[in-house]
Amino acid sequence: MAVARKIKTLLTVNILVFVGIILFSVYCRLQDRSEGLVQIVRSADRRVRSRHAKVGALAEREAILQRLDHLEEVVYNQLNGLAKPIGLVEGPGGLGQGGMAATLRDDSQETESKYEEYGYNAQLSDRISLDRTIPDYRPKKCRQMTYSDDLPQISVVFIFVNEALSVILRSVHSVVNHTPSQLLKEVILVDDNSDNVELKLNLDQYVSKRYPGLVKIVRNGRREGLIRARLQGWKAATAPVVGFFDAHVEFSTGWGKSGLTSHREDVQELVVPQRYWGPTQAVLSALKSRVRGQLTRCLLPARTPAMIGCSFVVDREYFGDIGLLDPGMEVYGGENIELGMRVSVTVGPRPPRWGCIILPAIVPSCSPSFPCHSLHPRGSSWFQMHGDMMESSGRLLVVSQGL
Repeated sequence: MAVARKIKTLLTVNILVFVGIILFSVYCRLQDRSEGLVQIVRSADRRVRSRHAKVGALAEREAILQRLDHLEEVVYNQLNGLAKPIGLVEGPGGLGQGGMAATLRDDSQETESKYEEYGYNAQLSDRISLDRTIPDYRPKKCRQMTYSDDLPQISVVFIFVNEALSVILRSVHSVVNHTPSQLLKEVILVDDNSDNVELKLNLDQYVSKRYPGLVKIVRNGRREGLIRARLQGWKAATAPVVGFFDAHVEFSTGWGKSGLTSHREDVQELVVPQRYWGPTQAVLSALKSRVRGQLTRCLLPARTPAMIGCSFVVDREYFGDIGLLDPGMEVYGGENIELGMRVSVTVGPRPPRWGCIILPAIVPSCSPSFPCHSLHPRGSSWFQMHGDMMESSGRLLVVSQGL
């Protein structure tokens, strides 16, 4: 009986231990599942909170943007009055919008006088808005291109002497309106000792109020000439890239990113915008490309041994390394060829781009527009202008050939 009782007790203990093990295992599994459920609930709660936070952030962002838009409108309305005291027009619309032809009905003596003074219809320019837009003549594929936002900043340098105030300010408005603000570090106006009174106080007051800190004016104490005036602009520039333009130029959408993208791909590249003389040239260019079977390559920069000197974009440090421009030249004429020659022979051992030399690149998607002087401005004769040009060309020959 005692043995049977011991056996029964051992069996009971074993059964209890076995049941205990099973219950403990079940308990552990339930704990794991409960912890998993808690994690799922917490994760779902975090997602819900994150969504609410994003919605709240978006709503707050929209509210901030609306307030900024309102503030921008208020500031613009206040600044828009700056042009009225000096007889100019700001804002969208008006004469010449979209590059459309515009005329004035009155052929007054003042109109004729300004035409003789500036070499173009300055009276009409004063009636055209400083914020007018121009057509985008770029090829369709160029307009469809997208660019990175990771681009260097640019300093835009305008050179002028006795230019109409409306033309200068329209150049400034145009480059500010059509260049992303994060890319445009500064606009530098180089006044080559102008005689025009309104280019002194009126210009200073306008840009200091309209574009404080963005537009800087460099005034030469004596008439230096176009080439040395550009050198003064280069010295004043602080951005890694510098664009040189005459002060009678207007920009279209996308010009900045296309030029800066070419620079980022090769800092030793001198970028020259392609100039369009209107829809006719755009059609002829497309036909010529189709005939050559190069229509698909219209987006690629074209290499050129010479360039237009009135508009180019270049790395500031590289421009200094190749010797800048020849300070012995006075006006335009010859410097465009001289600079092209200098770029082609100073780049060092690099892969050839055109033949066996590196050349300035014309970028089709970078295309400002230039109004042309139909006659020489008052105070500069045909013989004087062309004499200076011939002198610059002669200097090019002497310097390049070592004569």
